[in-house]
Amino acid sequence: MGALLEVRNLKYRTEEGKEILKGVNLDVKEGEIHVLLGPNGAGKSTLANLIAGAGGYEEPTEGEIIFDGKVINGKPLYERAKMGLTIAFQEPARFEGITVEEYLKLSARNNPDADIEECLRKVGLDPCHYLHRFVDDSLSGGERKRIELASIMCMKPKLAVLDEIDSGIDFVSIDEIGNLFKTMRDEGTTLLVITHRENIANIADRASLLCDGQIVETGDPRKIIKKFEKECLVCEVQNPSLVKEVKVQNN
Repeated sequence: MGALLEVRNLKYRTEEGKEILKGVNLDVKEGEIHVLLGPNGAGKSTLANLIAGAGGYEEPTEGEIIFDGKVINGKPLYERAKMGLTIAFQEPARFEGITVEEYLKLSARNNPDADIEECLRKVGLDPCHYLHRFVDDSLSGGERKRIELASIMCMKPKLAVLDEIDSGIDFVSIDEIGNLFKTMRDEGTTLLVITHRENIANIADRASLLCDGQIVETGDPRKIIKKFEKECLVCEVQNPSLVKEVKVQNN
């Protein structure tokens, strides 16, 4: 399979001049689960937003983002969505006055084969209990994340960027979320899963390690996990408080 997403020498600086991404190069192959692993502050969410054109991140400072063979720099979120690229955020959306059923039907508007009830079942929610509930604060964070994943399954995009979607979710086990990601992949959606949890990388076909605004290595997930544990978790730049605590314990 060729690359569905290509990120080439991507750089991003804030208006204040802080350099967040320092020349990221990344390929995500069609039909794979690709986990992007990295510590907090490494630039993962900035990269996710630039890929999706979300949160005002439509244009990098330098470099190119190529999706399905087309350069998408500068394209707004809705245009990228029409091309088949979507994003799920760490903090899922709230929609006052919209039921779960209405939300999922909106997500499925370009996918006539979508079965919204089955999508809910696949994320572990009983349609009888959830279809008529509202997508608002009456739902827990975990419930809203499950519904957001169901909405992506209804969309059936070419590529879904999942930004810390596993954070705080109430899945019973890592196997459950892993099986869900595999189902999405098997049904035709390529996944870029962005996380700082090394156990999530175990479900990947390939993994990349992002550190201090750059991709350090891409390859076998087990190798990337070991590198993350060996180098990132003890890095004084990325985890100064953790490293200080470890040093105190060892003295």
